[in-house]
Amino acid sequence: MPLSKNEFRQNSLNTIKNLPKHNSFYLNAKLQKYLLKLLKQHGKTKRTKILFYYPLNFEADIRKLMKHLRSSCEIYLPFMEGESFKMVPFRLPLKKKKFDIFEAGNTYRKIKKIDIAIVPAVGVDGNLQRVGFGKGMYDRFFATLQERPIIIFTQPKLCYTQESLCDVHDIDCNFLVTPAGLVTNRAKVKKIGN
Repeated sequence: MPLSKNEFRQNSLNTIKNLPKHNSFYLNAKLQKYLLKLLKQHGKTKRTKILFYYPLNFEADIRKLMKHLRSSCEIYLPFMEGESFKMVPFRLPLKKKKFDIFEAGNTYRKIKKIDIAIVPAVGVDGNLQRVGFGKGMYDRFFATLQERPIIIFTQPKLCYTQESLCDVHDIDCNFLVTPAGLVTNRAKVKKIGN
């Protein structure tokens, strides 16, 4: 019997929520090292515009990298509005909002173009499409952008299926980064290097 998207989502959530905490600092450091190398390879200028996310306690923790790049890049975070979100500049203080997500303050700026988007993924299917929490917020958000940025999914542990589970509107990625390395096409994992 084929795996359903909801079953895969639940299996992936169980996997990442039950990862041992004793080596999470080390694994997050590895993931951020791979991610930084990837960003350096694909950053067009010093003022690269990057959409980050502020992690939940079981998502890949990229906060150190976000703070590191803050002086050389334009960093944005999601700000939830209705069934989707808009981008706001990363600035302190952050406030805990809906779904226990920390957000920066609102802005009147209309930011419609970014170079790179870093997106947390619960799971990834055979087409490198994202399985998230099932709300569709990222899918709706990317439909509003003028140009598609480079999309990088992050996961604290690779949760991947070769099956095609996602719908046409589900976003896909250019790269998937985990502590084990980088996925660029159909789960061919290669190390970025030291």
